[in-house]
Amino acid sequence: MLSSSGPNSSPAALTPFEVVQQLWHILGQPDAALSQLSLNGSDPLLPSSFAVGTAAQASIAAAALAAAELWYLRSQQRQHVNVDMRHAAAEFRSERYFRVNDARTDEIWDKIAGTYCCGDGKWLRLHTNFPHHRDGVLKLLRCDYTVESVQQALQNWTAEGFEDAAANAGLVVTAMRSFEEWDRHPQGQAVQTLPLLSIEKIGDAPPRALPSPVAQRPLDGVRVLDLTRIIAGPVCGRTLAAHGADVLLVTAPQLPAIQPLVIDTGRGKRSCQLDLRQADDHRTLSHLLHDTDIFVQGYRPGGLDALGFSPAAAAKKRPGIVYVSLSAYGHVGPWTGRRGFDSLVQTASGFNHAEAQAAHSDRPKPLPMQVLDHAAGYLMAAGAMTALARRITEGGSWHVRVSLAQTGHWLRQLGRVENGLATADVDFEQIQDLLEHSASGFGRLTAVRHAGQLSLTPAHWSRPSVPLGTDAPSW
Repeated sequence: MLSSSGPNSSPAALTPFEVVQQLWHILGQPDAALSQLSLNGSDPLLPSSFAVGTAAQASIAAAALAAAELWYLRSQQRQHVNVDMRHAAAEFRSERYFRVNDARTDEIWDKIAGTYCCGDGKWLRLHTNFPHHRDGVLKLLRCDYTVESVQQALQNWTAEGFEDAAANAGLVVTAMRSFEEWDRHPQGQAVQTLPLLSIEKIGDAPPRALPSPVAQRPLDGVRVLDLTRIIAGPVCGRTLAAHGADVLLVTAPQLPAIQPLVIDTGRGKRSCQLDLRQADDHRTLSHLLHDTDIFVQGYRPGGLDALGFSPAAAAKKRPGIVYVSLSAYGHVGPWTGRRGFDSLVQTASGFNHAEAQAAHSDRPKPLPMQVLDHAAGYLMAAGAMTALARRITEGGSWHVRVSLAQTGHWLRQLGRVENGLATADVDFEQIQDLLEHSASGFGRLTAVRHAGQLSLTPAHWSRPSVPLGTDAPSW
């Protein structure tokens, strides 16, 4: 059960429906759609002192309701939306559960990634899954590529000292903080000033209906450029594809990728590669943009600006665009430009410390899934579909902004779960009823099907997951 008595919990725990209702109001969506929603299940479903099941169910429900609202605008038909919490929690761990030809894929974590105690007795987390991040950490520490060597080298550093040195070198490392420490930190204070997500009008354009007729799903005929990697952004694109969007994943051949995540989040998408530093590829993306409805990007704030694909530039090239931006720490504050991933934001913003306290452990303890990533992905999708609905009804170009840190701040407000850590973990054999099987560009794929169930337009992926660069960069 949810509790308001745990450390740093909200004043009063909310029911899952109330959480969805709050999300729906943040999106500015009409109350009428909420009457069509049903939710099943309750926390705890996984070993955590946080309401991770509620976060999964609510964020998936917000995206599903936004899809249903688009269908209403297209067809004048209301449809029922159901999200089961057990199913939603499994989908938030989709990268753990999928199989290719009945076999697990390679481990996604690098061998020196993880938490270490520094010379000042404080902890930090290294993220070294990309080779250049790994090599940069080893160079900074002047040590060998082993856990033991890294641990020894970090005895010469304070946690926050190495955090700053790594950030200055463009690496991804965070010191572990408590909630209280994060709330006093300038970036933590900046995050508290921001809403969970924002949807801002950034340009004028006439109202534009979605393509018709013969639409069978809410996003049929909607074109999405997906310039994201890892989990949060790709989950957004995967969700839009589940509701019928034509999603073209755009990666660059020189950028590293994590194959298991490509397989899991690539469902429903085509995949091309463009190097935006090359004039021809830059022109190709510009041409694609002219026929795009939703542009999703997960590079650090300002990363695409110098290449001519900022929100303002995109709105000028394509009036009526819905531009979705994901960042690690938000678009205000001293850490605005810092790179980051879910595990790092959990560590920096207090979750690993709070979970360790609840477990009576003296070591950092992560949440049982990449909950900030997955929740942010569904919130991005909900924001994108909400902005698309506004384009239909009132016109304009729109900018949707979501960050992992803002998502974390929201998770804190959901309260703590009494005895949540006593809950048994859920393994692959226990979710067999939630899986689907399909062909893919990697082999026979077994994966968690989408938890957002719509009565008239069932969510599904009509395209298989494929290797990066399989498709031509064209609509």
